[in-house]
Amino acid sequence: PRSTLFPYTTLFRSVDSDSRFPKEAIAAIRAERLLGIAVPSDLGGEGASTAAIADVCYALGRACASTAMIYAMHQTKVACILRHGQSSAWHQNLLRRLAGEQMLLASSTTEGQSGGDVRNSAAPIERDGARIGLERQATVISYGKAADGIVTTARRSADAASSDQVLVVFLKSDYTLESLSGWDAFGMRGTCSEGFRLMASGVNEQILPVGYDKIHVRTMMPVAHLLWSSAWAGIAAAAVSRARGFVRKAMQRSGGTLPPAAAHLTRANASLCSLTSLIATSLRRFESADVQALEAIDFQTGMNLLKVNASELAVATVMSTMQACGLAGYRNDGEFSIGRHLRDILSSPIMINNDRILANAAAAALVSGIPDSLAD
Repeated sequence: PRSTLFPYTTLFRSVDSDSRFPKEAIAAIRAERLLGIAVPSDLGGEGASTAAIADVCYALGRACASTAMIYAMHQTKVACILRHGQSSAWHQNLLRRLAGEQMLLASSTTEGQSGGDVRNSAAPIERDGARIGLERQATVISYGKAADGIVTTARRSADAASSDQVLVVFLKSDYTLESLSGWDAFGMRGTCSEGFRLMASGVNEQILPVGYDKIHVRTMMPVAHLLWSSAWAGIAAAAVSRARGFVRKAMQRSGGTLPPAAAHLTRANASLCSLTSLIATSLRRFESADVQALEAIDFQTGMNLLKVNASELAVATVMSTMQACGLAGYRNDGEFSIGRHLRDILSSPIMINNDRILANAAAAALVSGIPDSLAD
């Protein structure tokens, strides 16, 4: 993003205090035409790589965590449509519209009692000739009221297994949202991750032509984890910047003597470097993988553990900056406050809970190989 994109310090504060959608930031993103940068140039976009989009998430995370997470979720949905809707005229036209109109897409993958189990759906697609319908109890649809469309999972049909899923795009004119729960959360308050009853109708062509089992493995999970991690790294980087400023100011006041808590800044720097290196390595691995590599157990395990490791490193980084700043970091009313950064970053281990990911990866850990040397 341009350096002038986010001069909204006061507005970001109200996004947090009022738990409101960051409409000014999203308007600026639209003005810079960043919502459609992944769309190929022949469809009106810029054909940006996943790595380039991750950089945007990182930059946004340094300014406003909620904006960064909204952008990351939107771009994950765009990636699914882009990578799995090539054979669909309806989805190709949607990509043109997305780039031209800078549409914002929301996600609906959690439902009822399944929580973060995105690989099972309760509500089925109902078919009536060329028409389709869906009604689901969506536990969370982040920024659902502000979106121009919702990309949702669903059971393929009423007689399909819960794991036999499709991914379908409904535009704003296709659905209504009935509020089920509000969003008064500890952090990430601007994502407005409310619960809704989603009642939608459309045409068969709005269903992506590839089954969700393939979409999840090849695109949804790895791209989500890469972009979420990049947003979290941005939050951590912003906290490190504040801690560095605090230590420098403390040194000036003491005639050049490091404050006692400066060691925590060293630890924060080190964990931030580990975090950004982990993300960069994972991005290169994803962008160079073919379909066979994407579906390999080792790759899937690595991308799932990226989310776990990145979230833990980000939390550790921000916690170290809080310790470096001491009371100045603990306060909400000073230039070195770390409070919002800490509250926002604490969402990362529970956004698809790390315990669920680790439990699911346990079977793979039993059969995966042990490196024979450090070069492997």
